[in-house]
Amino acid sequence: MGFLFDPLGSQATILGSIGITEQKGIMAKINFGGTMETVVTRKEFPMTKARKVLKNETIAILGYGVQGPAQGLNLRDNGFNVIVGQAPEFKRDWDRAVADGWKPGKTLFPIEEAVRRGTIIQMLVSDAAQRAIWPTVKANLKEGDALYFSHGFSIAYKKQTGVIPPPSVDVIMVAPKGSGTSVRRNFLSGAGINSSYAIEQDYTGRAEERCLAIGIGIGSGYLFPTTFEHEVFSDLTGERGVLMGALAGIMEAQYDVLRANGHTPSEAFNETVEELTQSLIRLVDENGMDWMYSNCSATAQRGALDWKPRFKKAVMPVFKELYRRVKNGQECARVLKACGAPNYQEQLARELAAIRDSEMWQAGKAVRALRPKEPARAIGKGVKGIAGRAAN
Repeated sequence: MGFLFDPLGSQATILGSIGITEQKGIMAKINFGGTMETVVTRKEFPMTKARKVLKNETIAILGYGVQGPAQGLNLRDNGFNVIVGQAPEFKRDWDRAVADGWKPGKTLFPIEEAVRRGTIIQMLVSDAAQRAIWPTVKANLKEGDALYFSHGFSIAYKKQTGVIPPPSVDVIMVAPKGSGTSVRRNFLSGAGINSSYAIEQDYTGRAEERCLAIGIGIGSGYLFPTTFEHEVFSDLTGERGVLMGALAGIMEAQYDVLRANGHTPSEAFNETVEELTQSLIRLVDENGMDWMYSNCSATAQRGALDWKPRFKKAVMPVFKELYRRVKNGQECARVLKACGAPNYQEQLARELAAIRDSEMWQAGKAVRALRPKEPARAIGKGVKGIAGRAAN
């Protein structure tokens, strides 16, 4: 089923040719697979409105690691008043901020000073680091400030993190559904990236409009409501599951089986990773899983349809255990202990190096180097053979 806006009255407008309607001034309703949900798009909350809402605000980006650069630069490019708070002792991130045009003493400050100067405080350091800097942040918050997160972790697990905001501030969240790199790249391409948003505490009566304005300002394509708890439970499950952990584990398992049965590294990598990333997942992205199946061979279709239930049955117990650990706080405890260790960066570097230096990903490096670098051909209305087939 496609995404269809629910008709919301006689003022509904047709958007494009896919049956999308909206009513000016309120959130849109969309049919997501049979469940009606509300979302906020750039039609309901345009950039002009976001700039008006935040015209007297100073947005302080705390942390210049993963999300900080993307959200800070996107907001700056969109004309908002932005400063960065970064601990100078973390020289790599401080120098990166300087290289990106943030000026020490003008738009780049130590964290304590940035909190004092800001009115919307974006907590974009890592989850473990949020616990570490919280006493400094809390001591410098002012009545009416907005405390902003891009992950529900610190608030949902507040008994473990100790991050308990005072009652005199707004507590809001915009969580982009992608890495900081994707947030920035999609912003520059014009595509944007979807984000969830939540209001945990509304002291000023303006928490929602501040939240949505920031969401539009960082380049969200659309925003959908959630809670801090739901965001972190789904996010931690996704990262450990399909998005990263399960994906990498399944790839390694298939690659190892192919290699054990005499297939070359290049063949094993192409059949495990390259065809997925360069072909099939792009078809899924374009028009759904069934459409990807429709545009593969009959042999591939039949095998995939036969084996899909077996894989689902095999991994379902693992996903249930994963969600249980996320919900009961075990994964939170693991993150705080591991990521808060003094030698964590060195340990992480060793673990990532083990992946990078493995035969599988060294083979991948060679495969990527062999991709043609020719300029793209122009694709116009008359180009044949690119539409795919709608059905078998």
